[in-house]
Amino acid sequence: MLKENHDLAGALKKYMKLLGEGSYFEAHEVLEEAWHPLRKADHPVKNLVRGLINGAVSFEHLKRNRKNAANKARKVIASYERYKAMASNDVEHSELFRMACKMIEDLKAKHKEVF
Repeated sequence: MLKENHDLAGALKKYMKLLGEGSYFEAHEVLEEAWHPLRKADHPVKNLVRGLINGAVSFEHLKRNRKNAANKARKVIASYERYKAMASNDVEHSELFRMACKMIEDLKAKHKEVF
């Protein structure tokens, strides 16, 4: 389990770096790779991680600006909204999760016309 936790922490750090660079698809990919073993193990943070993955996807929709991008972004961000409260002090890597959620919230504020 230690290796899994280390991988999750590393994935969260890389996710935040990529979000900061505007590389939303890549951020989604990094966290999704860490999410698969969490999902299979029914880990307590699996849904929080899934929410962050979908948070990144929503901004990729806006970045690509395809037809109905705003609607798609709002639909996908719902998963993040549903699970973001899980980023509490009692979860593993709580500080990293809270930092990642803050980045998503900041991006939402930047796109307040959509969210």
